[in-house]
Amino acid sequence: MSDVPSARRPAGELEAEVLAALWSARQPMTPQDVQTALGGDLARTTIATILARLHDKGTVERTRAGRAYAYTPTVQDTAGLAARRMHTELGREADRSTVLARFVSDLSAEDEQLLRALLGGGDGNGGDGNGGDGPRPGSAGAP
Repeated sequence: MSDVPSARRPAGELEAEVLAALWSARQPMTPQDVQTALGGDLARTTIATILARLHDKGTVERTRAGRAYAYTPTVQDTAGLAARRMHTELGREADRSTVLARFVSDLSAEDEQLLRALLGGGDGNGGDGNGGDGPRPGSAGAP
């Protein structure tokens, strides 16, 4: 194994940079616009490829702008991006209830309370009147 650091970026880093440029622009951007916003270090073709991949994932939408496309994000921030990824993963499984039950069963107590509050049962104590000791959402006996 070599001690020379790899020039490759971590997976998803370029996509995150491109999305950050789109979010800050608040208007549709062509690959050239994105290249300029990112400082010109990446080739326009690299940026066009990243934008095409984001489009295939549904993370950006595109409209014709002359001979190129102009891209607009379909998610508004990193939280929206994470939520989209979670939704995509959930959609890949036929047994959604089991996937959700397993996801919820691994939540911390704080995250469980937050989820209960977001689902409308939030009294600050897990939503079940027992300080959060009741059944988890998605499990047998859940409200």
